[in-house]
Amino acid sequence: MTTHPASAAVDHLTPERWAVANRQLIRKALAEFSHERLLDPAPLDDGRHVVRSDDGTVEYRFAARRFALDHWQVDAGSITRHRHGSELALDALDFFVEFRATLGLSAEILPVYLEEISSTLAGTAYKLTKEPTTSAQLAVAGFQAVETGMTEGHPCFVANNGRLGFGVGEYRAYAPEAATGIRLLWLAARRDRATFTAGAGLDYPTLVAEELGEETLGRFAGTMKDLGLDLDDYLLIPVHPWQWWNKLAVTFAGEVAQRHLVCLGEGDDSYLAQQSIRTFFNSDHPGKHYVKTALSVLNMGFMRGLSAAYMEATPAINDWLAGLVERDGLLRGAGFSIIRERAAIGYRHQVYEKATAKGSPYLKMLAALWRESPVPSLTGGERLATMASLLHTDAGGHSVAGALIAESGLDPADWLRRYLDAYLVPVLHCFYAYDLVFMPHGENVILVVEDGVVRRTVFKDIAEEIAVMDPEAVLPPQVERIRADVPEDMKLLSVLTDVFDCFFRFLAAGLATEGVLDEEGFWRTVAACVRGYQESVPYLSDKFEQYDMFTEDFALSCLNRLQLRNNRQMVDLEDPAGALQLTGRLRNPIAGY
Repeated sequence: MTTHPASAAVDHLTPERWAVANRQLIRKALAEFSHERLLDPAPLDDGRHVVRSDDGTVEYRFAARRFALDHWQVDAGSITRHRHGSELALDALDFFVEFRATLGLSAEILPVYLEEISSTLAGTAYKLTKEPTTSAQLAVAGFQAVETGMTEGHPCFVANNGRLGFGVGEYRAYAPEAATGIRLLWLAARRDRATFTAGAGLDYPTLVAEELGEETLGRFAGTMKDLGLDLDDYLLIPVHPWQWWNKLAVTFAGEVAQRHLVCLGEGDDSYLAQQSIRTFFNSDHPGKHYVKTALSVLNMGFMRGLSAAYMEATPAINDWLAGLVERDGLLRGAGFSIIRERAAIGYRHQVYEKATAKGSPYLKMLAALWRESPVPSLTGGERLATMASLLHTDAGGHSVAGALIAESGLDPADWLRRYLDAYLVPVLHCFYAYDLVFMPHGENVILVVEDGVVRRTVFKDIAEEIAVMDPEAVLPPQVERIRADVPEDMKLLSVLTDVFDCFFRFLAAGLATEGVLDEEGFWRTVAACVRGYQESVPYLSDKFEQYDMFTEDFALSCLNRLQLRNNRQMVDLEDPAGALQLTGRLRNPIAGY
C-alpha cells in the first residue's frame, strides 16, 4: 500500500464506478426520503415525478412505482438532474447540499453526514469491482459467502456504510465485503481492572482454552514471563486490530506503559468480519464462538464501541432468554432459537471513568463478547444465510428470495408462509405472550434453509437489542436492564415498524417487481400467518384486542430522520422510544384482511 498507493488503494475509484454509485445512492435517497415524507414528489405530465431543491433552482425527475406502506420503487436509470433547462450530472454530495434545509441537516451535522455519504459511495464503488454473482449462485453459496456478498447494507438508511475512522487500506482489510481473513489481537488485562462474566456452565479457563488452544496460551504465557509478568494475574481480551493501532496504543498509552495492559500479538485463528463490522466469524473453526469487539468507528448513527459496564450482564440476559425460549412450546415448535452471548469481558480505565459521563465513547473502547456459532446446530441438508440476503438483488434484477423460491419448487405464497411461520410467528409470540421485543432486522436474523425452504430462524445480538415492555414483569435482578418504559400506543410499532416497514416493505415490493408474487398475495399471506398464530393461542385474545395487528394504520417511524438529526448517537439505548421520529401515519397493508 505504501509502495503503490494509487493502484493498490484507490483503483476502485474510477469515473464509471463513481457515476454508478452516485446514481444508486440518489435513487435510494429519493425513495427513502419520499417514504419518510422529507421529500414530496410532484407528478409530471410524462408520468414521472419531480422534487425541487431548497432554492427551487435544481430539479430531480424520476420514474417510480408506489407500493403499500408508501414505498417508492424508484427506477435508477430514469433519474435526471436539471438546472435552468440544462441537464447536470448526478452527484450525491451536491444533492445533500441542495436539500440541506429540506432534510433538516444542521451546519454541525452536514459535513459529517457528507463524509459518511462519501464513504458509502466509495464502498459501493469497491463492491462494483467484485466478480458479478447471480442471486441464484448466492442463494446456494456458503454461509460466509452470503454474508460477505451483501451489497446494499441496511435497506432504510441512506448513509449506511460510513465507517468513519477506517482509512482506505483498513477498509480493504476489515470491511465485510472485502472478505479478508483477519487475525484478532489479544491483550492481557490486569484482573483488578477487568471484569469477566460467563453464562451458566462456562468459566474463564474453559473458554480461553477452547478458543485459543494450549499452544497459543503457552506462547502468550511465555511472552508475559519474558516481561517478568505472570499471565495468571491477567485476563485475556480479544481486540480488533484497528482498535489497537488507532485507539488503545494511544488513548490507553499509560495503561500499556504501566503494564496494566500487555499486547500479546495475534491469535492463530482467521476470522471474517460480519455485516455489523465489529463481529467476527471463525472461518478456521466455524463451530467456535463469534467474537464481538469494541470498535471506535462511527457508523450509521453510532460509535461502535462496547461498554465494559454494559457487557457485565450480557451472559445472564442471554441465559434468561434461552430459558424462556426453551420452556415455550410454541417457540420450540417453530424451531425458533437464539445464539447466546456466552461470555463478556471489559476493561475499566479508572481515569476516564472519573472524567466522563455514562455513555461516553471513552468508556466503550475495550470490551468483547463471545457468541455461540449456529453451525453446530445444523442437521441433514440444512444451510445458513443472513436474512438480509432475501433483499439482495443482482445486476439482472433477480433477488435471492426469488432464487430460493425457485429452488424450493413451491408456490411463492406457500414458500412465503413457511418463512413467515419461522420468522414472524416467534416475533409475534414473544410480543404477545411476554411483552418481549427484538430488533429483528435482516442482519440480526439467520435463516436455516433446506432445499430452498426456510425451516427455522436463529436470532442474535440479544443483550443490546431486546426489551421487555411490561412494567410489572418479574425479571431476575441481573436482567433488569432490559426493561423498557414504552408508551402503550407505541408498543406495537416494534412489529409494525421493525418488521413490516423496515423489512417486509422491501421484500414485498421486490417480489412484485420481479414478477414472483404480487403485492396482494404477499400481504394476504402475512395476514393469514397472523390469523393462524392468533387462532393457535386463544388464551391471548385479550392481548390481540389490546394490540391490534389489523389496525387500520400506524405511526410512521423515520430512521433517516434520526440520523439526519444526530449521526453520532441516534437514540439512547436506555430509552429507545424517547427519541423516535414519528411523522404521519401509514396504512396497515393487512388491515383489509
